[in-house]
Order: sequence, then C-alpha cells, then structure tokens
Amino acid sequence: MSSTFYDLAKEAEPSLVKFLRDIVAIPSLSSQEDRVIHRIEREMEALDFDQVQVDPMGNLIGSVGSGPVSIALDGHVDVVDIANPDLWETDPFDPVVKDGCIFGRGTVDMKAGVASSVYAAALLKQSGRLPDNLTLHVTATVQEEDCDGLCWQYIINEGQLRPDVVVITEPTSLAIYRGQRGRVEIEVTTQGISSHGSAPARGINAVYLMADIIADIERLNLRLKPHEPLGKGSVTISEIRSTSPSLCAVADSCTIHLDRRLTRGETEETVVAELASLPAVKKSAASVKVLEYAAPSYTGLVYPTKKYYPSWQMELDDPAIESALTGYRKAFGRDANLGYWVFSTNGVATAGMHGIPTVGFGPGHEKWAHAPNERVDIEHLNRAVAFYMSFAIEFADLPLGGRRYAS
Repeated sequence: MSSTFYDLAKEAEPSLVKFLRDIVAIPSLSSQEDRVIHRIEREMEALDFDQVQVDPMGNLIGSVGSGPVSIALDGHVDVVDIANPDLWETDPFDPVVKDGCIFGRGTVDMKAGVASSVYAAALLKQSGRLPDNLTLHVTATVQEEDCDGLCWQYIINEGQLRPDVVVITEPTSLAIYRGQRGRVEIEVTTQGISSHGSAPARGINAVYLMADIIADIERLNLRLKPHEPLGKGSVTISEIRSTSPSLCAVADSCTIHLDRRLTRGETEETVVAELASLPAVKKSAASVKVLEYAAPSYTGLVYPTKKYYPSWQMELDDPAIESALTGYRKAFGRDANLGYWVFSTNGVATAGMHGIPTVGFGPGHEKWAHAPNERVDIEHLNRAVAFYMSFAIEFADLPLGGRRYAS
C-alpha cells in the first residue's frame, strides 16, 4: 500500500525541521527579507521545483507542475521585532527544539507555514501524485507585517500570477479558516490657532478640540453592532500627537491615529462617513483621512496603496471550502474545525480586493503570533504538509468547467 500524505510528511520531518530552523535564524523585518528569500529559493531549487523566480518586489514564487488548474500556498516571510529581549526564554534568532516545539521569532507567524508549503509541493512531485492538470505555486511574500496584502496586490495587478484559489498558511491551530475582519488606518486632525502659553484665551487649542472627538470615538466603539459570522467591528485610538510653536504655546494642531477593525458590510467609505458625522468632528471641522503606505521593499520598489484592508468571508458551499473539508477528512480521517482569524492576513488582497477564493490553514496557534517565546508544534508541520497535499488533489479534481471561478 502506498504511503499516506502524513507518512510522507513524517519521513521528511528532519529535513523540514532543519529548513524551518534555518529560515527562523535569519532576521527578516519588513523590507529586510532578502536573505531569507534567497535561503528559501535555494531550498526550492534543491527540492527540484520546476520554476523558481523572485519578482521585482522581492516576492519568491516557486512552482511544480504545468497544468491549467492553479493553486497558490501563500506565506509571508517578514517578521515583527522581538521587543523586550528579557521576556524571551531562548534566543529568538537561535531556534531551539524542546517539548515538541520549535521556538523563535517568526516560527508561527509565519515561517512554519512557508516551510510546510515548500515541502508539500516538493513531496507531491517526488511521490508522483501531482495531478497532471495542476500547477501548484508556493509564494514566499514580503512586507505583510507592514502592509497586509500589498505583496498580492503587486502579484495580481502586475500580472505575475492569478491563481484559481489561494491557501493562506497563517496559524489556524490546524482548523480551516474561511475569513477575517478587515481594518483601515485613519487619521483625524483638528486645527487650532497658537498663542503664547501665558495667554491661552488668545488662541484656539487644537488638543481641546480633539478631546470631544476622543469621547465621541469611545462612544462609537461601544455602539458598533456585531455582524455574524465575523463579529463586531471596533475602533481604538493608538496614537495622539500635537504641534505648537513651542512648549510655551497653545497647540495649533492635534492628530489621532485610529485602528478601525471592519466586520462584514463595513468599507472604507462607510467608516469615513461614520467618523465625519460625529458631532465633535463636525463642530470642530476636523479632517478625516485614510492613510497611505509607500515604503520601499528590499529591492527598492515602492508600490503605494491605501491602508485599507477589506474583510472577507467564504461560504460553506464554495468549492474551495468543500475541497478543504474533503481534503482534511481524507488526510486525517475526521472532520475539520472551522473558524476565522482574529488578525489580518494577505487574504485582504486575494479575497477582499480581488475576489479570489481563499482558504486558511496553517500550523501553530494564533496566540503565539507577535508574542515573546513564539513557537510552533513540530507535529503541526507534518499535518500542514499532509493537508496541503490532500487539498491540492481534491481541488484539482474539480471539473474545470464546473467551477464558479475558472480562470
């Protein structure tokens, strides 16, 4: 009897663990991913991928097969910083194995998903089980931590790749995720008139104007309504700053930075209109502006975009979700749990902006993302590899003409 996908993953476990430790050991903040991209590129070449290329933004796209059905397994390779090193029990960039886990910055968010994807594609090809009608892509993408989905905006808009389905390999505790809330970054600014600090009545203090707006925003957050299944939107102030001619003067401007999380049905336009209609915003004639991102990638390419990341959700009867459920059942002999991400992913671009069916499945637990002592279970790596292989075969088996979203 031929080996199961899980058996193949277990056999490859030592190589997979070594590979993951190698790429975790390479610090890779956003716009500094070049070294880790080239290490993954070498692994793909060693594993005999059919095509391996780095695009002008610096995203790595490796492919096996050449069929008309196109699947992308996506994972970003940039990581957040370590913050306070005293909170770490191990060196975050010297990954160690203990208690069945690999510890280090970027293990769960999300180099484990990338490593598992690379080995899933390689094992499908090596085992002779890659369907003739399939091209399976593994994308190691950049700048996600700074700007969710920017990489996929570039990949799709610039004609690099438009797959039939994308699997986001962010951590899901081995559940199948089918959506997430979105978010938008907004600044609200009040304008005052400066005067000498000894005579504040001669001016208009922009900070005082902002005080009423802050109270209105706090009340707005409390009255936002939940929309199933993604839950409730939210708004919080993450920064406040002001300007004045000196510390002995009345503030002539004040700006707050808002993190506005979006539930189903909320868009950039609806949340801007909602903020603009707040009584204190209208009274003070404050400006409401969606921010932009325009930082260069490690290659130097700048691809400006608004900091608007739409929510998205897949229906249970979508062929991509049905393929995921069937693939999971065949791989593990039981039904999968279903869920949604609390945080944001590259799905804001693939599903939220471009309408490409998107499925979430990844090794590890969300709670370790951005946390000290970040870790991923080695067993999750094996199960992720097995799932990606099984899903690819199930999705490729769908009649091309019967899919609602044939490319």
